Amino acid sequence: MPMDARDIESMIKAALPDAVVEIKDLAGDGDHYAATVTSSAFRGKSRVQQHQMVYAALQGRMGGVLHALALTTLAPDN
Repeated sequence: MPMDARDIESMIKAALPDAVVEIKDLAGDGDHYAATVTSSAFRGKSRVQQHQMVYAALQGRMGGVLHALALTTLAPDN
């Protein structure tokens, strides 16, 4: 069963409360998403560490219920 974009956003925000999350369904199938996540928690972290934080927020669903996620992570400018 595909994962709903609102569920993805909720899980990320639960782990990163200040996150601004933008999600796009790339194929219209609920299985292939692109997400941009902006959070102050990413400051000072490498891109790999930032992505690991988002994957951890998804609690093991990446690669299973959530087939593909093109991920962009950013720290806010201010």
